[in-house]
Formats: sequence, structure tokens, C-alpha cells
Amino acid sequence: MTRIIDISPAIRPGLPVWPGDTPVQFERTWDMGQGSPVNVSKLTISTHTGAHADAPLHYDAKGEDAAAMALDVFIGPCVVVHCLEAGRQVSADMLAARLDAVCGDDVPARVLIRTWRQAPRDEWESEFTAISPDAIDYLSSRGVALIGVDTPSVDPETSKTMDAHKRVAAHDMRILEGLVLDDVAEGRYELIALPLKLAGVDAAPVRAILRDLS
Repeated sequence: MTRIIDISPAIRPGLPVWPGDTPVQFERTWDMGQGSPVNVSKLTISTHTGAHADAPLHYDAKGEDAAAMALDVFIGPCVVVHCLEAGRQVSADMLAARLDAVCGDDVPARVLIRTWRQAPRDEWESEFTAISPDAIDYLSSRGVALIGVDTPSVDPETSKTMDAHKRVAAHDMRILEGLVLDDVAEGRYELIALPLKLAGVDAAPVRAILRDLS
């Protein structure tokens, strides 16, 4: 049986969120313990909670919303590469070296980049590794259509210019952020990470998994 690797964090109260963004809140609205025949809950989350897909509307005022995004890019062959020593930014040269080592000339359309040895689970960490704009350009030149990261954003927390997002927009690529790649080895996998069909909004949570092809 094909092994399934869950690369999504559990959405729960206390999950770290971007400073100033909406914290995760759950509320039981119908409760079997109070005589209801069923349990029903209300959840309050940001569109960028946990593992999520950025819609073009996030970084382009005229871009597609989450419901309008084509789904084919979120399903299919991918490669996971490790850039654990990248520091503040993953550069094009770093990605070229890892992709050459793992894939050679056959780079799939989806590249997931691990930067954390262990992603923070309980506290927000501002000093995460971003993806440089030249790395986005390089990936596009290799035919990559989707970039996935184990951080909250492809841009630094302090960025006001959103340079990496702008390069994604220029190449009409898609982004997955907030993945959990702590225990995922470098190599080829099948990615399945479908965004919720949320109309009119700028991102959507995903349940991202990898299927082991070995």
C-alpha cells in the first residue's frame, strides 16, 4: 500500500499565526452533553491558517480568488528539497544545487522546500527563511508551477514590497505555505493539496499530503 505522509499542521487553538492575524478559535454551538442529538462547532480562522494556498488575490488586487484557482497544479508529481542552511533566504544557487542533486534535468512542476529542522509548533518565530525573488525566477525557468514552503510566507515577515510574491505573480505560479516537512526526506513524491473552494477570498486552507512513490 502506498504510504501517505501528512504535511499539514493540526488547526487548533494556540496554533501560531502571523502577528495581528486572526487566532484560531473553536466554539461548540450544539452539544450532545447539553441534550443535543449531535455535536456541531463553529470555527474562526484566517484564510492563511496552517497549511494554505495563496490565491493571486492575496498579492494582486485583480487576481483570482481561492475558488477560481485551477486545481491541477495542486495535484501531481513533486520533489522535496532541503535548504536547512539557507539562513535568511533561499537563493537560486542553493535551489539549483539541491535540484541537480535530487532530480538532475527532470524537475517536476511542483517543488517543496524544507528550511526548518523542526518547525515551531507552539510559538510564532519571526526569523523564518524566505525565498529570494531570483529563486522564484529560477524555478519558473525550470518549468515549476507551484512552490511549497514550510514557513508562513515566501517573503520575510518585515517585507513591505512582497518581492517574492510579485515574482510568483509575474510567472503565474501558485504557492503553498505553512507545510510541515520536518520528517520528509529529499526525493520525489506525489502531492495532493486541494484548497477549499472559498469564493471571494485571498487564500484557502489545504489538507496537504504526499504519497511515497518508492
